[in-house]
Amino acid sequence: MSANPDRSIKRVGAPELGRRERKKVQTRELIAETARRLFTERGFDHVSIAEIARQADVSETTVFNHFGTKEDLVYWRMDTFEDELLAAIRQRAPGESILTAFGRFALTPRGLLAQTDPDAVEALAGLTRMITQSPALLAREHQIMERYTDSLAALLADETRARPGDLAPWVAANALMGVHRALLASTRAQIVAGRRNPALARAVRTRGRNALATLERGLGHYGVR
Repeated sequence: MSANPDRSIKRVGAPELGRRERKKVQTRELIAETARRLFTERGFDHVSIAEIARQADVSETTVFNHFGTKEDLVYWRMDTFEDELLAAIRQRAPGESILTAFGRFALTPRGLLAQTDPDAVEALAGLTRMITQSPALLAREHQIMERYTDSLAALLADETRARPGDLAPWVAANALMGVHRALLASTRAQIVAGRRNPALARAVRTRGRNALATLERGLGHYGVR
């Protein structure tokens, strides 16, 4: 499962950071972790930037130097997801379809969803409840997903050498991201209802395979009366 906002993934081949850069990363992670703890305890809409800064022992200016908006304190790791999604498509094996590459990527558990440790499992539950209860976060997430879809459509157009004005890459990107968004919504609903790993991860994979199979078959006969 993807697009988990809490993901501690080091990029392969990334250069070692200098002391100053490491300090920036540490400060950024401290602020984000402080914010997540407060958001989970009291709800996103009931915690101010001033309180986060105070709890993290930094200034409000420092918070905004690292995070452009309050919502970015939750979704700041999602740029990594976009990079990995596009890389999965670009690096697919010869003869492998875009759908297959996307499916393998989308059905791989990531972040807290991949964890079975009880503390991590409950952290995911708290994060999920916090997001689903905040209209501001859901709206921001919608914007991020739209950006992903546009990036994916551009890549598909390039990969398939689509002509200008060809709608196929846009349709395909929306269908693929639709699977991801449906899985994300389904997973959250199950978490809120009390389902946990490993049963949760198994259910996500099963539903994901079924959704991808629908795309594989096509929609020509879907819903015919």
